[in-house]
Amino acid sequence: MPATGQRRTESLPHELSVTCMSCGRSFAGTSAISTCPECGGLLDADIDLERTLTPIAFDAPKDSIGAQSGVWRFRSLLPDIPDEHIVTRYEGNTPLYWDDRLTDYAGLANGRMGVKHEGHNPTGSFKDRGMTVAVSHARTIGARVIACASTGNTSASLASYAATAGMPAMVLIPDGKISAGKLGQTIAYGATVVQIAGDFDLALKLLRELTSEFDVYLANSVNPFRPEGQKTIVFEILANLNWKAPDVIALPGGNLGNTAAFGKALSEAYQVGLIDRLPRIATIQAEGASPFARYFESGFDHYEPMTPNTIATAINIGAPASVERARRAIQGTSGLVTAVTDDEILDAKAIIDRAGIGCEPASAASLAGIRKLVAAGEIPDDATVVGVLTGNVLKDTDAIVNYHLSNVDNEPRPLANRPIKVDATLDALKKVLDDAVLG
Repeated sequence: MPATGQRRTESLPHELSVTCMSCGRSFAGTSAISTCPECGGLLDADIDLERTLTPIAFDAPKDSIGAQSGVWRFRSLLPDIPDEHIVTRYEGNTPLYWDDRLTDYAGLANGRMGVKHEGHNPTGSFKDRGMTVAVSHARTIGARVIACASTGNTSASLASYAATAGMPAMVLIPDGKISAGKLGQTIAYGATVVQIAGDFDLALKLLRELTSEFDVYLANSVNPFRPEGQKTIVFEILANLNWKAPDVIALPGGNLGNTAAFGKALSEAYQVGLIDRLPRIATIQAEGASPFARYFESGFDHYEPMTPNTIATAINIGAPASVERARRAIQGTSGLVTAVTDDEILDAKAIIDRAGIGCEPASAASLAGIRKLVAAGEIPDDATVVGVLTGNVLKDTDAIVNYHLSNVDNEPRPLANRPIKVDATLDALKKVLDDAVLG
């Protein structure tokens, strides 16, 4: 197979183009291009911003793709991919929940906190928003094989969308560092799974080397088209709020594709007149995988990858691929970056779960991080905050069981909810009802 950079397909919309954020050169988006051929920099998909848009631009005709998909509803601000090439599972249109228990836990005494739950997407994570655009672009340019490296959610999403498109898919996963639920999804959807003797960062490095030599479409967030779908999380949050920007949008930070996408979305929404101010982006990392938080603490002066180690497997990444795009997003929104411990993540997850909402561990970094930033005075307690929950509660059931059934210093965690073993008698059940349910 020829190298991906050599593929060129004619008669495509001229709007399919990309621009390097480092050197400013532009290239046709008619190949599986993922980095600048001239300088190796990260690329942005080009969007026409020389116009004014109002929310009516997103009113899609009944039974159209835009009416069915919460991603393609916003196609006025997406790459111009023809209808016949769009691969969709009706992703997006996810709920924005408001709950006083989350607000109280965050410390927003005079504000409020909502959570945008991306776990309601078809494969249970936000990755579906990016994957519908990536796979649609791959189909548009005639790609033969599509591949990704993944800690779990990306692989599940890619496998599903590739299966929908009838395309062969290959996923590289870290050895022993992926939840059974996510791996099960990937296998079920029929992708070829390759387990690498190493972590996610090594898997992505190897895949990028492979796709630079062979005609294999790289679907990780370094791809300039996948973040375009992830932008729609922000567009949908703004639409949920009648296009009145919140003070802060908080999200977990792993490979930093979402941070980059959110910054691009906010900039574009502002430039076309949909919002009159930019909310701050708050990216929250796990302490055990926090190179971007350390970069932020240095004033973006010194960056160094690290060997990751966190229970939040979805963000267990020590050498993020989208660092510079994410830095641009934080600087452009006067944003914040911080890191929280695994215990802080798990406690915040327990609060979200107890509210009946539920999420995977990495998602709860949003709430844990806001709680930390409010306590430190970095975010005022009267702020309106929207946190993004990136994955479904069933994505990592082992983490749930371990949290509730294991001890810390020989004691159950304060929020532990353990099964109660009783004799099979009515009196025993009455006692549980009185003591544990009603009492």
